[in-house]
Amino acid sequence: MNKTWLITGVSSGFGYKMTRQLLEAGDVVVGTVRNQKKVADLIEKYPVTFDCKILDVTNVPAIHNLVETAWQQHEKIDVVISNAGYGLFGCAEELSDEEINHIIATNLTGSIMLIRDSIPHLRRQGGGRIIQISSYGGQMAFPANSMYHATKFGIEGYCEAVAQEVAQFGIGMTIVEPGGARTEFRYGSAKVANLMPEYGSCHGFLNMLDASKGLAPGDPTKMAQRIIESTEKNPAPLRMVLGSQALSVTITRLERRVADYKTQTELSASTDVPAEK
Repeated sequence: MNKTWLITGVSSGFGYKMTRQLLEAGDVVVGTVRNQKKVADLIEKYPVTFDCKILDVTNVPAIHNLVETAWQQHEKIDVVISNAGYGLFGCAEELSDEEINHIIATNLTGSIMLIRDSIPHLRRQGGGRIIQISSYGGQMAFPANSMYHATKFGIEGYCEAVAQEVAQFGIGMTIVEPGGARTEFRYGSAKVANLMPEYGSCHGFLNMLDASKGLAPGDPTKMAQRIIESTEKNPAPLRMVLGSQALSVTITRLERRVADYKTQTELSASTDVPAEK
């Protein structure tokens, strides 16, 4: 049975790949962009099943309106994918107030609002699926990427809590943690702060953003396929890592974190109120 999907940020990257695959399969996609010219091919080829909407996810009232309109027009939406976002590179001291506020508004607040607005509709229709596109950078942090990590750590905590709240209504939640992929996210849309020579040792990311220095290992078409396929899994997987390199690095970092916690048994117990005898 064909589904109806609501996906933000479909003009490039995973959003575009997923939208194209879904439309080719006969599904309906309510997809948001900031510029319809970037998806003119999909608008022309799928005039009935591709409902292209203009949305800047930093505009909270526009998110409210988009969600309400989408459900009014389509009556039921099976899957909501919060995909819109971008990367911001630069050490903490190198970032401007505007850069900090904008990435929070886009990657964190915009995602929170989309999910929150969708929940009552999903609950009333008897269930559905929410997918948040995060990153393996939602589990670990690297220098010169502090604000990107702040938004991804934040949205993962939000989604993990909300998943427990809405499971009773048949709403599944999946946090997708892709590794590096050959998308515009890395080779086009990433923002770089006004870099300072004092932090030159932290600027290795410049090589990562330069396609001539080697491409990321992730295949965005395959990643999009895995994300779509995840909606058929019940119960919904809470987290899904895409990319063998991302999984390996994530496991190593988490094992180190757990090992560090285990050294703190005596310290943590020392702050407890003594048990009453």
